[in-house]
Amino acid sequence: MAKSKKYQDWLIEKLKDHDEAVAYLNAALEESLKGDEESQHIFLMALRNVAEAHGGIGNLAKKAQLGRESLYKTLSEKGNPKWHTLVSLIASLGLNLRLS
Repeated sequence: MAKSKKYQDWLIEKLKDHDEAVAYLNAALEESLKGDEESQHIFLMALRNVAEAHGGIGNLAKKAQLGRESLYKTLSEKGNPKWHTLVSLIASLGLNLRLS
């Protein structure tokens, strides 16, 4: 019997696929628009997961020309990123998000 993977490991592996990452972020963004405090952090958590799948926070910080520590804070549960920071991160990941 094969060992089971931890959910986080499985998720990170799936998010390496471009289409999976886009769908995941779009779903998280839609959920985060519900307005309650818990849902507002969902998109940041999803963005952290996608960043991890695409080389990690340090790698993303370099691509987006942001400080690594600053990016960790931005994507933390208490993070409150500016819109241009989010756009820069998404572009640095090579992703496009669309609201429908």
